[in-house]
Amino acid sequence: MKSNKVALGLIFCLFFLWAISSNLLPTMIRQLMKTCELSTFEASFTESAYWLAYFICPIPIAMFMRRYSYRVGIITGLLIAALGGLLFFPAAMVKSYSVYLCIFFVIATGMCFLETAANPYVTVLGDAASAPLRLNLAQSFNGLGAFISAMFLSKLVLSGQTFSRETLPADYPGGWEAYIQMETDAMKAPYLLLALVLIAVALLLVWVKLPKVGEEAEKGTGKSEKLIDFSTLKRPHLRWGVIAQFFYNGGQTAINSLFLVYCCTYAGISEQEATTFFGFYMLAFLLGRWVGTMLMARFAPERMLTVYALVNVGLCVVIMGFGGHVGLYAMLAVSFFMSIIYPTQFSLALQGLGDQTKSGSAFLVMAIVGNACVPQLTAFVMQQNAQVYQIAYIVPLVCFAVCAYYGMRYRRLLRVEK
Repeated sequence: MKSNKVALGLIFCLFFLWAISSNLLPTMIRQLMKTCELSTFEASFTESAYWLAYFICPIPIAMFMRRYSYRVGIITGLLIAALGGLLFFPAAMVKSYSVYLCIFFVIATGMCFLETAANPYVTVLGDAASAPLRLNLAQSFNGLGAFISAMFLSKLVLSGQTFSRETLPADYPGGWEAYIQMETDAMKAPYLLLALVLIAVALLLVWVKLPKVGEEAEKGTGKSEKLIDFSTLKRPHLRWGVIAQFFYNGGQTAINSLFLVYCCTYAGISEQEATTFFGFYMLAFLLGRWVGTMLMARFAPERMLTVYALVNVGLCVVIMGFGGHVGLYAMLAVSFFMSIIYPTQFSLALQGLGDQTKSGSAFLVMAIVGNACVPQLTAFVMQQNAQVYQIAYIVPLVCFAVCAYYGMRYRRLLRVEK
């Protein structure tokens, strides 16, 4: 149907937008270490503030969308996230880390609306058998947003200058305060651009009607419905899917968020060169999404999930064994093989949920709270073992092992339900 194609096109734009937002975080961690004079561990709480919203908000958001619609939820999320982006302007005057953490929470709340709506909407907007392939295709646009954020927007923020109060040149114009103000102001541009695009898409969705699907199309039939259905978690393939998503998100974000810190602190690379490597890292992710989407037309999604996750376990062993530049190149490969894990697990976990899809989606999005604690554990291990910093990558190794376990057990979990 033509209306379904238009709807999918608009939803693909959402995947692109929230990738821009979430993949700016590693850049912001590096920048906030300078502007707020933070350690790696302290700056890692930027991730906590952002992803904590994904734990707190999905159930209320799912209830909101169940009462109204996917469309209303998406428009609401776009406007909330845009508001968060605009708040960077008053925050630049305050220069408080706690204020920035609150802003990241606001932006993430808006993005949580988008993710809670868009992932299940893509899975139900078409044939159920092709849902994993369709979601991986949609997530390819997420990879494109990640690449643009890493390769280009990061360069708008990071100046390449890294001074402390002690190392700042005595003749620097305006002294320490001028340096901090310049670095602080650099954070505003990408979020202004993001806010303007979010507002434009929200206005477009006000005029464009999205087709009703699933339980939305059945409203008015007299069938009673729960705003949130906790009994959904009794389904083993969903319950284990939530667990696998927790570990995958934590492992992915642990590597993503510390990538620039790893480059500059441990691999001896300049900020500008590090942002280029970060761009290649996200390009590998994008290529992995496209290649994975094509392969999924021929191979079972759960088998691909198992293979990709096991490859990443091996690559984490390489990072732990070598560190330095070898570890850096291994991370590029990790990015490629991480690419399909999130959307594949998401679509497999939602399989066969029917009118429980929004509830299942809410629980899966809540699992993103792994991003709020696993990166901090990884940063803590890295900071406490400065001489063998690469040992910290045992944390994402365990995370990928859990994903491989889910892929291997998936068919058995479905049989248990029957």
